[in-house]
This record gives sequence, structure tokens and C-alpha cells, in this order.
Amino acid sequence: MTADETKAFLRCIDANCEERYAIGERVYTCRRCGGLLDVQYAFSLANSPDEMKAIFKGRRTANIKLERSGVWRFRELLPFVTDHAKVVTLAEGNTPIYEARRSAEYAGLDELRFKHQGLNPTGSFKDNGMTTGVTQAVALGAPAVACASTGNTSASMAAYAARAGMRAFVFIPADQIAYGKLSQSLEYGAKVVEIEGNFDDAMRLVRELADETDLYLLNSINPFRLEGQKTIIIEMMEQCEWQAPDWIVLPGGNLGNTSAFGKALHEMKKLGFIDRMPRLAVIQAEGAAPFYELFTSADRGALGPVAHPATLSTAIRIGNPVSWKKALRALECTDGVVERVTEQEIADAKAIIGRDGIGCEPASAATLAGIKRLAASGVIDSSANVIAVLTGNLLKDPSYTIGYHTDKLALGDNGAQRLINGHFANRPTRASASKDEIKRMLAL
Repeated sequence: MTADETKAFLRCIDANCEERYAIGERVYTCRRCGGLLDVQYAFSLANSPDEMKAIFKGRRTANIKLERSGVWRFRELLPFVTDHAKVVTLAEGNTPIYEARRSAEYAGLDELRFKHQGLNPTGSFKDNGMTTGVTQAVALGAPAVACASTGNTSASMAAYAARAGMRAFVFIPADQIAYGKLSQSLEYGAKVVEIEGNFDDAMRLVRELADETDLYLLNSINPFRLEGQKTIIIEMMEQCEWQAPDWIVLPGGNLGNTSAFGKALHEMKKLGFIDRMPRLAVIQAEGAAPFYELFTSADRGALGPVAHPATLSTAIRIGNPVSWKKALRALECTDGVVERVTEQEIADAKAIIGRDGIGCEPASAATLAGIKRLAASGVIDSSANVIAVLTGNLLKDPSYTIGYHTDKLALGDNGAQRLINGHFANRPTRASASKDEIKRMLAL
């Protein structure tokens, strides 16, 4: 290894293996045992944590490419990149934290805040990870990138590949992707392949293709993706003046964010940026909750996949999450929990978030639904300092929103549909083109 490669390297997370690989090797899982890989660092920061905090903050006002990014602004905590001229960025990150009074009341909390990753360039948290993943692809000289996707990953990868001038190949489960997401992949020029199966089938195929061809895999099994997603938490801590909240709540699908959040918190605590660890709460949809089943079982040694995951929250409709071992590690080091919620709970929570003037895609709303459950059971205290992560934009799946507010939202096929009730629906009202009638209707 070169001097730069010894500062950053890949290591198997299996405690019985811990095989190391050079940072420049194209490898996704351990060749010895098949385990997941971490990007690890021998950190040698030239400044103290307090000095680094001031540097990070000062960069926010600079008008150059790296500083405009809410990922690369924290580049000292991502030292796997040595040539920053190769960075591919769309000025991702820099997402706000909103106070949400109505959502807090609904959940039974004194206060609640949302960090809205849906305000990223392509409308989801995936951009934080894709800037680092595509940058690594460029560094490796990869001619093309690929992913399996429920929508957000494909949209983000397609955009960043377009910026890098690379070919992009997207594998999606046929007829299971929200049009708002599919339209992005098409618009950004990716080759979209619809697989006759579910996300897990698409994931299996793209992993096999990446092993046998020049395609560079950019799902969350790629450890460089998770390095970018760490910065969601780094930026959150900065926005909290480096005072960790009691809880960070997030949706659970393929569990990349859970893995990245745990790694970020561990590294920041070790380096002295924060003095305590917040607890993580992962929320899954009831019909796609293999991680919940694992976490609540007596034996956490093996995850039991859900063969046919079912939820209208397409971003988390995943039955066999590849990052479950890293996610489990994250919950163990943060004293975290996992909860599952129903389709009705997600739909109602989404409508409540909207009443706070904050739109989000369905999977994001699983957070509020989960918080409500955890508060009711006493796991989260009503006075706790809680931040929930909204992972995607409202416009990712507008048909879901319209369906809820017009009493047409249902889970299942035509033969066995389960209607979702619009408990907080804001139904449109039809009127004739008469000014007097409209004045009466609006009580003007």
C-alpha cells in the first residue's frame, strides 16, 4: 500500500476475519469470507475538534465547488479521496432541520424536528452517498455504473453518472416504482432495465453482473456510498451546535442509512466531536420488516428474508436488506431500537407532516408513525429531544398523496385490495363556474 492508502483502507466487518484491502481495489464484499466491508481510516487530523468545527462552518460561505457541498465540506472525515479534482458533486447536502409542532403533538411529544433529505438535488438522501460513490468510480476508472433500485438510488446514480460523463444502468422491479422516481432515471439518460420480479431479484442480478463485467456497483453494499451518507449525521450535529439529540429516527429499507449513521456517530465520538451517542430508532413497514423480526428475535445471527415484501412505501419495500449486519452493529453501539408500523399509520403520519408545511414521500412518514408508537409505549419519553430524518421529497410519489386525499389509496391487487382510510384527507371540492356559489361554499 502507498502512504495515502494506509490512511484509508477497506476492512471486513466480520470479527473472525477483518481482512484488509487497499482503497483502490474494486471489491464490494470480502473475498475471504463474503462479509461486508467498511472504509476505515487512520485519522490524523491536523486540527482539534473545535478548530475543525470552525473550519467546517467557515466553508459554508465559500463559493467554490467543494465548499458548496454538504458532503465534501466535511472532507477531513472522508479522507479516502486524495485527488479532489475528481470529485463529482451537485452541491448535495446542506439540508434543513425543521421544527414540526403539529407532528410533535400527533406523536405525543413536547417537540419534534425533521431533517429533510428530500431537499437534495435529486430529491432524496441518496445524493449524499452517490457523490462519494461516483467519485470513487471515477478514481477507479470505471467506464459504467449500475444499481438495483426501488427508485431513489436509480434517480441519484443516473444524475451523478451524467455529471461524470459515465454510462449508467438501472435495474428496477417492473411496475413497482413510483413514476416520479422512474422519470428521473429516464431524464438523466440511464439505461433502465425492468426486471420481472421484486427489488431483491434485481439486487441479486446486478451483483452478479458487477462481478462478471466492468459495471461498478453503486448500491449500499458499496462501502463508499455509506461514507457520503455519514455526512447526514455530521451536518445534523453541526446544526445542533454539536449537542447530540436523545433520539435519531429513520426509515429502514436496505439499511444503508442506519449503517452509515452508526459509523458516523462512532467516529465522531471517538474523535471528540460529540460527547455522547444519541439512540437510533429504525422504523419499517409492517409488510417489509425483516430487520424488525431479526432485532426482536432471540437469535440475531441470521436475517430471515421476506420473500414478497408488501408496502406502498416503495422506498422501503425490501425483503432482504444487504446491510443488515452493519445496521445491527449500529443499533448495538447506540442502544437503538426497531419498530414496525402499518400502512394506515404511515399514510396518516404523512398527512400530518404535510399539515406542518413539510412534504415527504411515504417511506419518510414511517418515522412519525414509529415515533408515535414508541412514545405511546414509553420507549421515547414525551420530553425527549428527537430528530427524525425525512429521506425523500413529496414529489417522488405524488400519486400516493392524491390517492390518500381522494379515498383511492389501497394496498394489494384488484382481487384483494385493502383500502387506506383518509383520516386526515383534504378532499378537493367541485363547484360550477359561478362566483356566487363559490362565495357561499367558501363562506366569504
